[in-house]
Amino acid sequence: MRVIFVGFLLLAVAIVVSGEKDAIDAHFLSNEFIELVRNNAKTWTPGRNFPESIGEKYIRGLMGVHPDSHKFALPQLIKESGDSEIELPEEFDSRKQWSQCPTISEIRDQGSCGSCWAFGAVEAMSDRFCIHSNGTKNFHFSADDLVSCCHTCGFGCNGGFPGAAWSYWTRKGIVSGGAFGSNQGCRPYEIAPCEHHVNGTRPACDGEHGKTPRCQHKCQASYKGDYAKDKHYGAKAYSIGRNQRDIQEEIYKNGPVEGAFTVYEDLILYKDGVYQHVVGKALGGHAIRILGWGVENNTPYWLIANSWNTDWGNNGYFKILRGEDHCGIESSISAGIPRIENN
Repeated sequence: MRVIFVGFLLLAVAIVVSGEKDAIDAHFLSNEFIELVRNNAKTWTPGRNFPESIGEKYIRGLMGVHPDSHKFALPQLIKESGDSEIELPEEFDSRKQWSQCPTISEIRDQGSCGSCWAFGAVEAMSDRFCIHSNGTKNFHFSADDLVSCCHTCGFGCNGGFPGAAWSYWTRKGIVSGGAFGSNQGCRPYEIAPCEHHVNGTRPACDGEHGKTPRCQHKCQASYKGDYAKDKHYGAKAYSIGRNQRDIQEEIYKNGPVEGAFTVYEDLILYKDGVYQHVVGKALGGHAIRILGWGVENNTPYWLIANSWNTDWGNNGYFKILRGEDHCGIESSISAGIPRIENN
C-alpha cells in the first residue's frame, strides 16, 4: 500500500513539475501560455492584450518601479488618537464618488517608457487637486515634467521611485500637461503611444523604448502661461501602511492613491475579473492608481487604473485580490494633499 501511495505522490510531483516546465517554455504572449493561464485562473479571465511578436524586453521596460524604491518611501501617515473610525461601504469607486472630477475617469498612456512611477503619481495628484477644491478646480499634472525634471526620482524612462515623486511635488511643484499630441497644458507628454493590436491608428509597438524627455523649464510655444507660474504644489506627502482598512480610509477621505506591486507574466493577459497570480515569472515592479474597492463573486478586490492605454485589460482598468497583500499591492502606497491656492 505504501509503495502505491509513494508512486502516486511521485506522479503528482512529476505533473506539477511538468506544468511548471510548460509555463517556463511557453512565451507569455503565446497562445499556449494563454491557455495555461485560462486553465488555472479561477477568479479572472485572460486574453490577448499585446501581439505575440512583442519581446519580453519591451514588456519588462514598462515596469518602471526601481528595485531601490523602498529606500525612498515616504514617512508613514500616523492616525491621530482622536480620529473616529469611518464606516466604510462594501464597494467604493472614486469615479462615481467625485464624478465632477474628469481626471479620475481618465486612462493615460505611458507609451514605450518605464515612467509608470510618474504616471501613478500625477494621475492621483490631478484627482486630488479637483477633490480637495470641492470640484471647482481641475489641473492635469504633467507626467512629462515629472519624468524629465525630477532628478532625485530615479532614472526617468528607466525607472523611478514613487515616494520621491510625491516629495518632489511638495518641494518643486509640477506644471500642467496633457496626453501625447493633445497640445494641452504647459508640457504635454512627449512619448507616443503604440498600437497593441495588429491593426490600429497608432504606430506598432516595435520593442524599442523611448528615451527620457529633456528637462525644459519652459512651456510649449502655444501655451500662454509661464512655466514657473504654472507650477502647482503638494502641501504634504506620505505613505500608508499595508493595513487594507487604512488604505480604504485614505481613498475614501482624500481620493485615489498611487500603489506599486510586482507584475507577473500572467497579469499581462488580464481581461476581466479579480486577478490572482497563477502562473509565470516576475517581470518587475509597476506603479498604478488605486481608485476604490469592492467584492466580486465573494472575492474582495481593489479597483485599479493602469497606464497602458484603454487597449489593455478591461478598458485600461483591472481588479486585484484585496486584503492579502497579493503581489505586494498593499505594501507600497504613496499619497499626499494638494496645496489649493485661493485665486
